[in-house]
Amino acid sequence: MGLLKKFAFITFFIVSSLAAAKPNIYILATGGTIAGSSASATEGNYTAGSKGIEDILSAVPQLGDLATIKSEQISNIGSQEMNDEIWLKLANRVSELLTKNDVDGVVIVHGTDTMEETAYFLSLVVKSKKPIVLVGAMRNADSMSADGPLNLYNAIAVAADKNAREKGALVVMNDEIHAAREVTKTNTTNVAAFASPNSGKIGTVNYGVVNFYMAPLRKHTVASEFNIKDLKAFPRVDIIYGHAQDNGDLVDAAVQKGAKGIVVAGMGNGNLYPDTEAALAKASEAGVIVVRSSRTGSGSTSVSSEVDDAKLGFLTADNLNPQKARVLLMLALSKTSDKAKIQSFFATH
Repeated sequence: MGLLKKFAFITFFIVSSLAAAKPNIYILATGGTIAGSSASATEGNYTAGSKGIEDILSAVPQLGDLATIKSEQISNIGSQEMNDEIWLKLANRVSELLTKNDVDGVVIVHGTDTMEETAYFLSLVVKSKKPIVLVGAMRNADSMSADGPLNLYNAIAVAADKNAREKGALVVMNDEIHAAREVTKTNTTNVAAFASPNSGKIGTVNYGVVNFYMAPLRKHTVASEFNIKDLKAFPRVDIIYGHAQDNGDLVDAAVQKGAKGIVVAGMGNGNLYPDTEAALAKASEAGVIVVRSSRTGSGSTSVSSEVDDAKLGFLTADNLNPQKARVLLMLALSKTSDKAKIQSFFATH
């Protein structure tokens, strides 16, 4: 073999080896602001989920430097439209993909309104140690200084990082990495809308450079009590928002409409107006599972309460916010109606 041919062969071998070494990341798109469009770059009004995943990927050709990318459109909605049917479809697809040897991680493009709920749901039902990363944007794709492209680039970098394994589902937004259980949306429009009030972010990612500083300790993915393979539908769980001089009418309506569980976004550390407390006690006695959370956004409802949970038959959400408590209660009720067992889920998941 001539010198030139040897050089060409070696070059081809090196390039092929490097290409083969890149992780394989699958992107599942559900819509959201990151897939939104507007008439003007300076216009705040936009239509979420109007662009397909190919349009989103074409805006970030550098993704190929990080990983070998494949993509699929699961839905194309604003995440305020998220529902059980899409959750089941998404979770089953994530679970199926992560069982494949040629898939190293999954990134989910998602609207920000319910991203935290989807992330927590996936973290509870998908049985895999591989990375599951959710990402979105606060500015639509046509907006001036759109944040979606860099957020997506960073999300791919996190999913491709070996240190992202065994941490459950993660949310990557605005250069930060958050655990699914802890993260919540805290602002309507700011690009720094996501935070983990009780624990803080678990890492950072800057232009694809990933650093983890801590890991979630509550049960998730392979250690979780729940499995997407066991789920076909969910019992109805409603959230009641507490406020000064509220009443029990909404509690009664939820029960009449078939709610199997009720999460209360209580005042302070989950406190209740007397009329609402009475209605909830009646619902609990009738077999509805009542879980106290807080409308404050952080802190635990498991201590220093003015509510006698033992007497009234109520459970507490620990430090889960109402929307996360609803997800866990929904899954818990798909397995059992035993209050002690359900309370143990809130203490461990």
